[in-house]
Amino acid sequence: MPFEELKERHAVVWGSGPYQGITETIADLHQAVLERVDPRPGERVLDLACGTGAMPELVAARAVEVVGIDIAPALIEQAKERAIKRGLDIDYRVGDAESLDLDDASFDVVTSTCGVMFTPDHAATARELARVTKPAGRIGLACWTPDSGLAKIFGIMRQYQPASPDGVGNPFDWGREDYVRDLLGGDFDLEFEILDSPIEMESGEAVWELWVRDYGPTKVLAESLDDDKREELHSAFVELQEESRTNGGIKSSRTYLLTVGTRK
Repeated sequence: MPFEELKERHAVVWGSGPYQGITETIADLHQAVLERVDPRPGERVLDLACGTGAMPELVAARAVEVVGIDIAPALIEQAKERAIKRGLDIDYRVGDAESLDLDDASFDVVTSTCGVMFTPDHAATARELARVTKPAGRIGLACWTPDSGLAKIFGIMRQYQPASPDGVGNPFDWGREDYVRDLLGGDFDLEFEILDSPIEMESGEAVWELWVRDYGPTKVLAESLDDDKREELHSAFVELQEESRTNGGIKSSRTYLLTVGTRK
């Protein structure tokens, strides 16, 4: 099922916010994936749904060849600008993780951090992960769990959005071991780990301001609502974050499933 119209919308929505501020809140996820797949000079790495380039930058700093692909042209442009400023040699491309314009078995390592989980056709994405990974190559995926703080945010946002088209996968299923095993276990030997990446800020309002400014899906949704509905969304979002108040601020749990696989 192609979902072409939906993916065209995703390309705009995900690129509508700067995103870099969000990326900086998940630096520990990028490091965890990097450590598990351990790319080495002489290998070739693909990072899918690369956003503004956090993972490709880490890989390139190891003098490893890396390709970064994202569906949002605006994010790819940001990533290219960052690479130029940092003197990093990174091959950035606009592309669709469900249908990659890449040769079979062309990468030693394939990664995605809170990225491919948002593709609508999970089976197609899983096939592409297997297709482009070399025999004995490695994949590393970090995906939010269904009970994570991110899933709860999306649960609130969903109340103000049109229903998804039939057949669109639930992104947070990628945070379930049994689901990922069904998707990838035929092609990869898999290992799983549940980790937490709490977000710590001074208030629920501060979290809202970051999300509504930098996170494309939240920014676009808020801008689409009338004043009353936007304030409802705002209030519900802040209230959710304030449930995680500790002495001096907010510390909201964000659990994720770290999947590491070796291509059979």
